[in-house]
Amino acid sequence: MIVSASLSIILILLQQRGASLGAGLGSSGELNIQRRGLEKSLFNTTLIMVSVFILSILAEFFVPIVQ
Repeated sequence: MIVSASLSIILILLQQRGASLGAGLGSSGELNIQRRGLEKSLFNTTLIMVSVFILSILAEFFVPIVQ
């Protein structure tokens, strides 16, 4: 769980933003919505790692620990 959380944080921080700060505040700016190449792979990998992290948390709560 710690590994998937750490990798998720790193992958999220590696992603580039499509819009600048000015575009978020109302200025006209170009939004790049379509992801291509490495950016698309990084986005998909991030989704997978976050899913693994969430599933590991749910498994921790619902699967009994055998001792």
